[in-house]
Amino acid sequence: MKIAYAQMKVAAGHLDINTEKILRLIGEARAHGAEVLILPEHAVSGLMVGNSARQESFRRECARCVEEILSAGEGLAVVLREENFSGVDVKFLTAPFSLSRRDDFATVKRPLIQVGCVGVQNTCKTIYTFDGGSAVINSRGEVVQRAEPFAECMNFVELEAIDKMPALAPVDEPEVAKIHRALKYGVKTFLEQIGLQKVVIGVSGGIDSAVAAALYVDVLGAENVYLVNMPSVFNSATTKSLSERLAKNLGCKYFVVPIQESVDWTVKQLEGVGVSVSNFVRENIQARDRSSRILAAIAAAVGGGFTCNANKAESTVGYATLYGDEAGFMSALADLWKFQVYELANYFNDEIFRSEVIPQGIIDIVPSAELSTAQNVDEGKGDPLKYPYHDYLLRAFVEQDAMPEDVLYWYATGTLEAEIGCERGLVKKYFPTAQEFIADLERWWRQFTGMGVAKRIQSPPILAVTDRPFGSFNESQNGVYFTRGYLELKARLLG
Repeated sequence: MKIAYAQMKVAAGHLDINTEKILRLIGEARAHGAEVLILPEHAVSGLMVGNSARQESFRRECARCVEEILSAGEGLAVVLREENFSGVDVKFLTAPFSLSRRDDFATVKRPLIQVGCVGVQNTCKTIYTFDGGSAVINSRGEVVQRAEPFAECMNFVELEAIDKMPALAPVDEPEVAKIHRALKYGVKTFLEQIGLQKVVIGVSGGIDSAVAAALYVDVLGAENVYLVNMPSVFNSATTKSLSERLAKNLGCKYFVVPIQESVDWTVKQLEGVGVSVSNFVRENIQARDRSSRILAAIAAAVGGGFTCNANKAESTVGYATLYGDEAGFMSALADLWKFQVYELANYFNDEIFRSEVIPQGIIDIVPSAELSTAQNVDEGKGDPLKYPYHDYLLRAFVEQDAMPEDVLYWYATGTLEAEIGCERGLVKKYFPTAQEFIADLERWWRQFTGMGVAKRIQSPPILAVTDRPFGSFNESQNGVYFTRGYLELKARLLG
């Protein structure tokens, strides 16, 4: 039995585009003598279709498309799953091959044909990339054929030959290479979907904006990327010089638009009507002036969009200014922890551009928002997040579902660094006493479950590269909560 399996790009919600493509695939499979054509799940409708799934006219149209596809088979068995919309079940569930990785090979002992889609689909707040992952696996669980990731293709296999085919070696690829490929594909495809061809990026001389700039140049070309440095009195000559060098290395258009005069004017206006402006409020005014005023205006003028450059650690605790550095059309890096952003910077230099497009000074400098004298990079001052530790603490909150009680127990038993995966010795280095450790833990837990949630709701869409991105359906504004077990353990430690 000759089987064709099609790794196809699915346009979510566009029944016409998908049906037309499937009909072409049927013709191609028949021309190659296939007896069976396997399509990805939801190949007709798309998986993430929002309210369309409840619209009766959409469901009827999906059923009509499925019937048209099955009728066009004419002796070719077409396997598809669209039961959510059409009532059509999967054929060949009892055939001598399987369609689901969930099968237990030791029990079933039959080959597996796994077929996935490629493309970008979204839940409005989260943008997901689909790499396909199509493969043929023999009855011993060994991969014997695989499709190219992120590529549309049709492959063929003889069912009787699957268990005789040699096993393929595992794909030996560093994680950062996989992340880069997913980001590049996701950004490129999403920009095509929304019709953006030009991007404006605020560059500060820091690592996040530098990596964002390299990513968009990799996708769009330097001629379509505008880099803007917006210094205030708090920005050092060091970071201003690094921003300029980044733009020169990448070959992008580069603007310097100082903001101090406009910030001072805003403060003067507010104080003129009796509103007292604290240093903290001044910091937020700077961030909003950069994004909501300058970047938004330049983006409109050139016919493009401006980016949000937040990383996952910042998104976790809301370390960003609403309508300021948390504004933009998309957060391409917001599913990456800070250490992954650094890995990506080196990958761009070493493997993609093969030159130091991101200056080493940007990689080496202390991360800082440079919004006050307390964040002077030339004096080694920076963000309140100590990323070598907090990256891993916050990752435990997000990916391990750890609560303060878990973290404090690990701290009390001396296993915290092993449990969260950070470098040994950091906890004692940063927090010499239990009181300091607990104060820090509670600060960031309050941010994560409090204001951080509200900020994430209002943040731009996130490009997902993990299975635990923000913006999915598993968050709620429940507020800050500490268990009794945590409070009891805290009391014992502070004794």
